[in-house]
Amino acid sequence: MTWRMPQDREEELLLARVSEAAGRARLGRRRATHRAPATVTGIRRRRRRGGGRNASAGDRLDCYEHGVTAAVDGRIHVVRFDTTVVRRRRVLFARGFTRACVLTDVDGERIVLRDGHFAHPEVWVPEIRRAVTQAQVPRALAALARGERLDFGRVWITGDGIGSGRVSLRWPQVERVEIRTGTVAVRVAGRWHVWGSIASGIPNSFVVHALAEHLTGLPPKGAGPNAPQGHD
Repeated sequence: MTWRMPQDREEELLLARVSEAAGRARLGRRRATHRAPATVTGIRRRRRRGGGRNASAGDRLDCYEHGVTAAVDGRIHVVRFDTTVVRRRRVLFARGFTRACVLTDVDGERIVLRDGHFAHPEVWVPEIRRAVTQAQVPRALAALARGERLDFGRVWITGDGIGSGRVSLRWPQVERVEIRTGTVAVRVAGRWHVWGSIASGIPNSFVVHALAEHLTGLPPKGAGPNAPQGHD
């Protein structure tokens, strides 16, 4: 007969490891914990091929002031909001397609957090997006003020304008910027320019959106009837 550690003790030890990892990364105070239902398919490492595995009852996503930890199958990933790169993508797994956040952890490894792996994705997905925007936009604006160019995959931004490839648009020309299904759509003279792809996604696309709104002086509003369809 194989001895197994009581579940409460396992959870206690895992929590201690999570707290230690969060402390090393200076994530601050824990704000919320989202656990994994036992019936969903789990997170997987970005470089691994094939479908995911069944989620463990001990898997958990802990949200902190300055980042998150994702404990999966005994391994703990640590993400800081001020340094991570986030992409929203559709990913294929055994049951079909689902939405996911692809993040870069503090070790530079990309990890995939499927919406269904942890409870309440309608809470933690927007929270990650909001926190990353809040952490990275001020630093990005300071860089633009120094005359630097910021690259977001295929899209670049300067204090003068936004562009992709050979296309360059000055901020006074821009009527609207939308983030749609992994792409950035910019409207100029009633015409939409769509950059990026659903497959690869624009890194930190919500940061692009926040910067564009600040630099154009346009208030947030609905996309309107002629905007590209789908949401990031």
